[in-house]
Amino acid sequence: MVKLGLVQTASYSSNQNGISKISEILKKLGKQETEIVCLPEQWLKNNEIKDFDLEFSDFKKIAKEFSMTIIPGAFYEITKKKTSIIAPIIGPKGEIIGKQEKIHPFDYERDTVKPGQETKIFNTACKFGVIICYDMVFPNVANIMTKKGAQVLFSPSRIVKRGIKPWQMYVQVRSLENRIPILAANVENYRFGGNSMIVDLIENNIVTTKITKLAKQKGIAKKFNLGKYEKSRKKRFSDLNNFH
Repeated sequence: MVKLGLVQTASYSSNQNGISKISEILKKLGKQETEIVCLPEQWLKNNEIKDFDLEFSDFKKIAKEFSMTIIPGAFYEITKKKTSIIAPIIGPKGEIIGKQEKIHPFDYERDTVKPGQETKIFNTACKFGVIICYDMVFPNVANIMTKKGAQVLFSPSRIVKRGIKPWQMYVQVRSLENRIPILAANVENYRFGGNSMIVDLIENNIVTTKITKLAKQKGIAKKFNLGKYEKSRKKRFSDLNNFH
């Protein structure tokens, strides 16, 4: 069994204020023995991060204290060579162990953001992939991550209120297509619609989704037996025929 969680954020007057408030939620999840936790995309006041180690130094300390992996969200990374949107991964020893780039920049982001070229699999308490917001729309992202060995998918997202219903559909469908649980975190404020969700799968002749939703600023964790999905996943992938 592995305990996985997510945090729904709100609006904050500064990055420091937001990180301070969310740190308290992360500590509570840590005390509940949560092993991996995911936050939304671009939830801070200033989402252009110059130094991830410095910006998330408090999160790194919490990760080390509770041997917890923290996906602090996804943010702009601006270098001399390019601008990317990346999700850093803070490992259970308190160090950044890798980054997932956003593969499909959304709308206005395409003017400045260079698309990522690779789906990565991270391995701490389990094997997982990170799907950043708009990447959820494209089936191959989740499918490739799953075929690379991901046992669960996390999705830092920032979805406006009018986009919540289609977003919920995308997340559920990706879960069903790949027979894999997904934890998707969103921002809740005057513009963004919250409804962060944990999508689990229930198998009783047919496979259906069981959804746990969040309201307001909150953290939640759930235990998973990730091995129980493997048989169904292999069966689903083996049913796929070649075509053109």
